Amino acid sequence: MAESLVGDITPTDGILKKEKSRREKETMKFLTEGLLGAVGGGGREAGEGIMEVWQEYEDGKTLEAMFVHDVDKLELVLQMMEYERKEEGRVDLGEFVWVSERIVLDEVKEWCAELLKEREEFWRGMGKGVTGLKGGRQVIEAVERQKAKS
Repeated sequence: MAESLVGDITPTDGILKKEKSRREKETMKFLTEGLLGAVGGGGREAGEGIMEVWQEYEDGKTLEAMFVHDVDKLELVLQMMEYERKEEGRVDLGEFVWVSERIVLDEVKEWCAELLKEREEFWRGMGKGVTGLKGGRQVIEAVERQKAKS
C-alpha cells in the first residue's frame, strides 16, 4: 500500500533502508489513520488491522511475511525473464539475478530455480550465454543439492 504513494523503492535507488522504512511507515500511518481512521462504521478498526498486518510484513518474522517477501523477489526474477523474452534476447538483464540468492523459503527457492533453468534454456536457444551469478546457476545447484539430501 505504501508503494502506491512513495513508489517502489529498490536497493538500486540509493535510498537507505532506514529512510525507506521511515517513508513507508509515514505513508501507512497516513492511509490507515488519516484516511481510514476518518471513516465511520469501522474505518478506524480496519485501519488498525491493516497497519498491524503491514508491520508484520515489514518485520519479516512470520512464515507468511517471509513468504510474501520471497514471492516479491520471485516476481522480480519473473519480470526480468519476461522482458528478456519480449526483447527476443537483445537485452540481458542478468544483473537482477542476485535477488534470487536472497530467497529464504525452500519452496520458493525451488520455484525460482525452475525459472532460472527456463532462463538458461532461453539463452541457450538464442545461442548466447547467461549473465548474473553465472545465470542463476548457483541457486539452481543449491536447490538440487538440497533435494539430493532429502
